Amino acid sequence: MRAARDAVDDAGIVAASLREPEAFGELFRRHAPRLHAYAKRRLGVPLAEDVVAEAFATAFRQRERYDGRADFGAWLWGIAGNVIARHHRQETRMYRAFARTGVDPAEDGIAEAAADRASAAALGPRLAKGLASLSAQDRDVLLLLAWGGLSYAEIAATTGLPLGTVKAKIHRARTKLRKALPEGDLDG
Repeated sequence: MRAARDAVDDAGIVAASLREPEAFGELFRRHAPRLHAYAKRRLGVPLAEDVVAEAFATAFRQRERYDGRADFGAWLWGIAGNVIARHHRQETRMYRAFARTGVDPAEDGIAEAAADRASAAALGPRLAKGLASLSAQDRDVLLLLAWGGLSYAEIAATTGLPLGTVKAKIHRARTKLRKALPEGDLDG
């Protein structure tokens, strides 16, 4: 049965959910983990679940407006981006606190490799200060790439920006962050 569900594309599931609302749950299974990981990095653990829940609730309520022209994932990430934008002030406060204290508020207590933690602890406050200094749109596109794992094309579809603009914004954000970090610490 699961193989049959996996064979149906997202647009087909949205259409099916208009007749059988429980079908929408398959979209949650497919997209929630990646969206949750991204929201956690953007706003911290306490708000990540709220963002995912609110994004999916909005997508479910507005599913009849989804026309299938854009990829469902991009449509969903666009909704999530709007939810995150509403939390922008909280996000900025989180980065400023990280910059002051060196304590990453997005850390959920799961043990990571000691070397990664030491490196993150050393760079974290400077990175957070650099992220807080970016415009909201530049920060959004950069973090969709770095923490969301979206491609440039997916970011363009999610934000509604032209692909060239996305590339320029990411380049600008990386350049600004490189100035805030020691050489070689923002490769990739």
